[in-house]
Amino acid sequence: MAETIEQDATKYPGFTGECHPGPFTTMPAQPTEKKPGQLPLEKVQEYFDQGFTVVEGFFTEEEIEPCRQSFARLIDNIAQKLYDTGKVKNLYSECNMSERLIRLEKEWPGAVLMLLKLGKLTPEFEAMYQNEKLLNAIEQLVGPEIGASPVWNTRPKTPSHKETDVPWHQDSAYFDLESYKSLIATAWIAFVDATEENGCMQFVRGGQRKGMVVVHECCDNFYLMIKEDELVNRLGVDPEKDFITCPVKAGGVIFFSNMVPHRSIQNRSDHIRFAMDLRYQDPNRPWGFYGMSKGILLRSPAKPDNIPDWDFYGNQDRYSKIDKLVEKKSGDHLDEFSPFLTGPHMDAWKVAVPSIHTEQFFKEQREKEKQQQQEQQQQ
Repeated sequence: MAETIEQDATKYPGFTGECHPGPFTTMPAQPTEKKPGQLPLEKVQEYFDQGFTVVEGFFTEEEIEPCRQSFARLIDNIAQKLYDTGKVKNLYSECNMSERLIRLEKEWPGAVLMLLKLGKLTPEFEAMYQNEKLLNAIEQLVGPEIGASPVWNTRPKTPSHKETDVPWHQDSAYFDLESYKSLIATAWIAFVDATEENGCMQFVRGGQRKGMVVVHECCDNFYLMIKEDELVNRLGVDPEKDFITCPVKAGGVIFFSNMVPHRSIQNRSDHIRFAMDLRYQDPNRPWGFYGMSKGILLRSPAKPDNIPDWDFYGNQDRYSKIDKLVEKKSGDHLDEFSPFLTGPHMDAWKVAVPSIHTEQFFKEQREKEKQQQQEQQQQ
């Protein structure tokens, strides 16, 4: 067996070595009232046994169509911005949304990143976030008090596109240390069929059972990554048995926890795999994002007439806050066309693979180090 990766706290401040299995392995008391969208009990148990569960046909085509239209509208907005600023010479308005974004990306690398960095939910995405069926399923995982985590993402996984190839990771490695003790349940929603060819999800079955965030390294492009040896040695998993590939048809949902390692495989198709992940938690627990952003209350038995404050949620725009953090660290001005995707997670893990994203994030620090070296050489 290969040696476990080094445990230098100065290089890996995100690694605590602590185990908090309870929230990730213990099913909460289940609702006594039957509601639309509730998962069969065996699916709930599977979630806590293996860290994830796949639910085919959770949404109908009619229920996900508004979100697909929202993606199309967002891509149209991106095309217009790129055209108006002279970055592309064609709007590609005759193409479907997948081919259109692929062509925009080919002409101006960074178009997909603009969609990835979407900071505000569209009305259709808001409606999906608070969908009653979805909340009824989430209640079975996190309990009756349900909040929207400040972290959600669009997932336009593009063919042969490094910026959307996501390596093994645990979601909590991107969050602060408080999240290591709390369940944050993700609903990963497929808007097209997610297949092995176009980059479906893979999970490490049972990887959440120890309740431990293992050592991650930074960065595969801008993503954190876990080495396979780390999964084997620290979590005791068997790659041949426990690496589970999860294709799911459009309208299907994969529910998983912030502690289970997962990744998406490479898109080898000719089209984009559109999905999004929405995260939920007990709103009485810490939100887990470095104090930069807060979630909102979606549902509470104590507040049956609660109306989610989407204006507050949207105005936080975590990517804008991250850009401001990077501007402060680097001294550079960043706009919506900036080719960088960074975050406070880069401070928590050793930079083993530098990229333009890490170099931008640590620019000021690198310049100071360079200046110190020059001064030492002159002495």
